[in-house]
Amino acid sequence: MSGMPVYPQSPVPVPVHPGAYLKSPVGLAKALTVLFGVVIAADLLSLWAGTGVYSAAGDLAAAESVDELLGAADSADLLYGLTGLAQFGARIAVTVVFLVWFYRVRVNAEVFEPGTQSKGRTWAMWSWFVPFANLVVPRRAASDIWGASEPTDRRSSQGLLNSWWVFFVLTMFFERYASRAYSKAETLDEIRSSVKLLMASDVLDIAAAVLAVLFVRRLTALQTEKALRGPAA
Repeated sequence: MSGMPVYPQSPVPVPVHPGAYLKSPVGLAKALTVLFGVVIAADLLSLWAGTGVYSAAGDLAAAESVDELLGAADSADLLYGLTGLAQFGARIAVTVVFLVWFYRVRVNAEVFEPGTQSKGRTWAMWSWFVPFANLVVPRRAASDIWGASEPTDRRSSQGLLNSWWVFFVLTMFFERYASRAYSKAETLDEIRSSVKLLMASDVLDIAAAVLAVLFVRRLTALQTEKALRGPAA
């Protein structure tokens, strides 16, 4: 049914929230692994297409007659736009599934250790979409979930969580900066410079996606192990 054993917790002064029950996040974690792989593939395609735009802009800048090069430049720009759409679609899909997974592990954490979650379920989810709050609150909620999912007698470092979060925030800001520079670019030199920024953003996003997969799989494993150990874990 739920995929994870349901068991009463040790006596805790704070009761479990009504409706909180254990449910395995393994299936969602597997789906996220695949979807983050799609994100990485889309980023790699964008990097490849970006080199085409960068090269075409360089050829135009060096050419004495640009007429014969305009067709190739237009094709490179079209391909770059299509890879951008692929990236957007992949990110929408991974965001939806990630939020479902995050809610599931948040509820599980509430069952594991009632009263240890500093952010309520609603705020832990909606904070992802609130400017400024989304830089701090989701990270704190994830830390609380991680802590509740660990064995009570063996706490580990949250370095993986912290690394993923740093790259996630860095990618978010750098991508906005690069996209803004690309949309404002008018000269060939500006186009080449902004494309380099976008390509650097793709590299950061790949790193963030890899760390996200590791984070999701590790936290999922922690919750599965704790559920299987039983209430004394």
